[in-house]
This record gives sequence, C-alpha cells and structure tokens, in this order.
Amino acid sequence: MVRAGCGLLRQYGNFIDNVRLYVRGGSGGMGLGRFGGEGGKGGDVFVVAKADITLKKLKDKHPEKRFMGEVGANSSIRSLKGKKGKDCEIYAPVGISVTTDKGKVIGHLNKVDDRIRLTAGGHGGSFTTNFLPSKGQAKIVRLDLKLIADVGLVGFPNAGKSTLLSQLSHAKPKIADYPFTTVRPEIGKIMYGDYKQVSVADLPGLIEGAHLNKGMGHKFLKHVERTKQLLFVVDAAGFQLSSKLPYRSAFEAVQLLTKELELYKEELLSKPALLAVNKMDLQNTEEKLNELINQLQAPQDFLHLLPEDMVPTNVVQFKQIIPISASTGHGIEELKNCIRKSLDEQADLDNELYHFEKLQNLRSGTLKHI
Repeated sequence: MVRAGCGLLRQYGNFIDNVRLYVRGGSGGMGLGRFGGEGGKGGDVFVVAKADITLKKLKDKHPEKRFMGEVGANSSIRSLKGKKGKDCEIYAPVGISVTTDKGKVIGHLNKVDDRIRLTAGGHGGSFTTNFLPSKGQAKIVRLDLKLIADVGLVGFPNAGKSTLLSQLSHAKPKIADYPFTTVRPEIGKIMYGDYKQVSVADLPGLIEGAHLNKGMGHKFLKHVERTKQLLFVVDAAGFQLSSKLPYRSAFEAVQLLTKELELYKEELLSKPALLAVNKMDLQNTEEKLNELINQLQAPQDFLHLLPEDMVPTNVVQFKQIIPISASTGHGIEELKNCIRKSLDEQADLDNELYHFEKLQNLRSGTLKHI
C-alpha cells in the first residue's frame, strides 16, 4: 500500500453539515386591565427550506447562532388587542433533519418551502393571566444535513466504481461498459468484524462540465454534499470518454474531478478524501502509479497539462492513496481499513469540536435561559 500520510493532514471545517442554534419565541405583550385589553402574542421561530442556501452561509451570516421571535405589542387604549410579534424565519437548505440537542427528531425539510416551527411565542397578557404576558419557549436545536452515505465514490464513467462497490459491500449495482452506468446512487454497506457498518454510495457518473449541469451534473453533485467523506476512484492508466475528447491521465482525472467539485461548491473540497487507484491488475500500472504519486506530491509542476480553465484553485491533499483492483479484489481489505480509520478520525475530531463549542456556549451564558 502507498500512503500519502497517516493522520489528519489538513484542517476540515469549511464544509458545514450541522449547525447548533439557540432559538426563542418572543414574549407576549402586556394586557391592559383597566379596559380588559389583551396583549399581542409573541412571534414564533420557524426553520424554512430555501434554494441556494447552505449551512455554511447560515453560519457565516449569523455567527452568534441566536434567533428570537419579536415581542408582542402591549395592549393600549388605541389598540386593546395588541399586535402579534413578527415571526422569525431561519433559512436552511433542503435535505435537513431538525433535532433537539439530545437527538430527538423535530422534523425534516425535504423540499423548498417546507417549514417547521421550532419554538412558540408567549401568550399576551389577558384577564385569565391577570393581564401579565408569558415568555416564549426557548431551546437548543440542531440542523443536520441528511446523509445518504458515510462515503461517496467520486469518479468519471468506467473508472470501476460500481465494481468497487460490489467488492466493498454486498450491493449489486448494474454494471455495464458505457458512460453513466449508474443512473442513481447505489448504496452498499461495509461490514466490519466489530459489527460497525459504513455506508458507501456509488454516485452517478461525472463528466467534464458537470458543474454546468452537463450530463447528470447537478444530480451527481448534490449527492456529493450528502456524504461525510469522498473516495476518489481513478483508472491507473487514465481514460478517454470518447474519440472526440482528449485522453486524460490519472493525474489529470484527479484534477478534473477536483475542478468540477470546486466549481459547483468549493467547500466540498474540505471534506476528508481518499484516493483509490483502480485497475492495478493491468500491465504497466505500477509505473503509472509511481508517476501519479510523484505528480500529486508536486502538483503545481504538472497542472500546465490541463486547459487553463480546468485547473483547480486548490488541489486535494488525500489522506491516503490506495492501489487496488476492483475486478480481482487486490487491495480491497486495505481500502476498507483506510475508510474505517478515516471515518473514526473524523468522528473523534467532530466530537472534540462539539464539546469545545458546548463549553464556549456555557461560558458565554448561551444556555442560561434553558
């Protein structure tokens, strides 16, 4: 096995797949006992699914991560019925699960304009409450991007992803020798000796120009967002999609895949990534593998091989490079171990960040209202 290095080689965090928020409904307005006036209800807090929004955008726009409904208006001589406080709407992407801080599911955002009420505003003061209002509900909630799999296979058509998935798991995807062999994600599960299960998705075939929605572009790329980590799969000998398109080496394939992800959504490249170099059972592939490793160690020396508009801004630093043959099974066990190790490291890091954030919130008094 060829290693690109063990342990965490880069900082992950630009791609946000979960956000923790403090939400509170607005307090109700004061009633007016003298005339029996009723205060306005406090505003509710909703999360609403919208297009062209990501959890990263949400977090960047609201770094304090606190959302509150408006206070209801007090009853007055001019307006005995106080006006309701304005609701607060939090915009989030489609494909979100909303849970309490303890993991209880509140609801899901499955399509644009789906909405979930997170907290209710307080009632306005009235005769039944001695004209005193109540406070709005307050809680901590989590918005989590619903994952289709722990690992997503990323590669051009005929890179051997479907065959690899069948070797890694018990999945039986349809395999044929033509572009777009996978028309929708095929999900398989890797079973480990300690009963740990890891889900792997063979995503629809990617082509150059996918970010422009050519081929199955956006259908492919939106699924990439919903995986924890990426497993790039390239043909050791390179590939040529058709006689009208140029031959691409394994190095060029890696960079073109990187560019398509970058052009669609740059933060996708902050996901941890492994590289499987497939079809190592063919002739002269050891030489090709060594060439690829040398190129990936000094990528800036070889990026001129690509068209200028397809050179990625940032190259992917793979945690590990694993030579395999999906057809013979060579290197598959080693790849399984690498996938497990990478996911375990990510889980440890996420756990550290979660507890650090929780500690910071406790210190800042965010939880004092809960």
